[in-house]
Amino acid sequence: MNLQEQIGALETGVDQLTQLIQSALAQQAAQEAPQASAASAETPADSAAPDAADAHAANAVEPAAESVDEKPTLHVARPTQNEIVLTVGGKSVSLHPDQVTQLIEELANARASMLPEPPMALPPGWRFVSTKNPVMAVQKQSNGDRLLVLRHTGHGWVPFTFSPDMAIQLYMMLTQR
Repeated sequence: MNLQEQIGALETGVDQLTQLIQSALAQQAAQEAPQASAASAETPADSAAPDAADAHAANAVEPAAESVDEKPTLHVARPTQNEIVLTVGGKSVSLHPDQVTQLIEELANARASMLPEPPMALPPGWRFVSTKNPVMAVQKQSNGDRLLVLRHTGHGWVPFTFSPDMAIQLYMMLTQR
């Protein structure tokens, strides 16, 4: 997979992140709106010296409401080999390898609880980068399950738990000729 394809795959994944950001901004605006209304109902003596948090909360409501109406666009750039720049709604952030790893882990953890689940079969045209002969670790769990953790060059450490029956099936699949 070439660099442009990798960027395209990353853009697809980050589109989901954009939707998550929109949802979070909408929820934040909904939560802060009652606070802002309560702050405006204060007496003049109380509102004469608002603290910075109150001012920030009141100002945060309008931009969040605008972002719900206007869908922010996402742009992914890779200016150097060890840097990705994400721009959402005109705001950019530069991510270096450790930060990209953290983002991948957070997105994977969030995605694991979302519906619908990823498809059970490989989708046609699915693009991927595979890791040949990955580093791996195995642990036996107290209930007899096996934890297999594989190190993917893009995803990092990816854990899988197998029941004893599934471990046998995996062994059989890997040793078939």
